[in-house]
Amino acid sequence: MVAGPIDYTPGAMINAQEKNFRVIWNRPMSMGTRCHQLAMYVVYESPLQMLADNPSNYMREEESTRFIASVPVVWDDTHVLEAKIGDYVGLARKSGNDWFIGIMGDGEAHEFDIDFSFLDDGEYTIEYFADGANAHRYASDYKKLTKKISATDKMKIKLAPGGGWAARLSKK
Repeated sequence: MVAGPIDYTPGAMINAQEKNFRVIWNRPMSMGTRCHQLAMYVVYESPLQMLADNPSNYMREEESTRFIASVPVVWDDTHVLEAKIGDYVGLARKSGNDWFIGIMGDGEAHEFDIDFSFLDDGEYTIEYFADGANAHRYASDYKKLTKKISATDKMKIKLAPGGGWAARLSKK
């Protein structure tokens, strides 16, 4: 993406940790957590996003599907929150009045402190998807939470190995 957008097909709903990943042609899976897949829609710049999985899986996974459908493909602003080539990346992207955050890690667990100082003044509602307590074993485990935040807030997050974190922030 240094030279421009990429063609990539994220959004797999059958997720596996590296040690459990297998190539199975009639039931394909992705390596990494569900939240890693969701974060790809924010991190990877692509003007024509696609869905990588079977429509039945998206119907069964409504929370994840609603988030994917809400992510724009054109951005007004981008902030790098934290990144280390080959290890992790965290981006905040703005479209209209909403911000989206995507954080993706490699095969190791990571912890981050997100500083929301890039936000404008006022209160935001953040809806976020975080790796679940068992995501290091079962990569489809995640939790979805909602809370209020502002530019003065910080949030500590943890990524499972191959993990991710994805959020939408809407201003009131």
